[in-house]
Amino acid sequence: MSKKSDPRRLPENAAGATLKATKTSPQKARLVLDLIRGMSVESALNELQFSTKKVAQPIKTLLESAIANAENNHDLNVDNLYVDTAVADKAYVMKRWRARARGRAAKILKPFTRINLVVAERAQETATKAAPKAAKAEK
Repeated sequence: MSKKSDPRRLPENAAGATLKATKTSPQKARLVLDLIRGMSVESALNELQFSTKKVAQPIKTLLESAIANAENNHDLNVDNLYVDTAVADKAYVMKRWRARARGRAAKILKPFTRINLVVAERAQETATKAAPKAAKAEK
């Protein structure tokens, strides 16, 4: 007897990927994720490619992984994908200390971030709405 498989957490038209420990603060990661949320994956990859933020490269790798999951595991059309959900949460914080004057110590916090990215396939409604207009233009 094998264990029953867990039900799928995402809708049928979506796929995701998770980056569990990124060496950056969640606030800095959210700045980059806010840029790409809602974009098509092609324009999001372009945006991340030319971003000057350090965290943009791990997010780009994560987005490429989510696209590969959508294509290979869930048979979604890559041309219709967009960034549906992009969330950066606090993972853990390494605490270190630094010696200061008069025998005191100062706290150094090194935060890590967990990033969840979900890409979804756009509905075909936009394509079907454009087709009748094109047919009317031909007449």
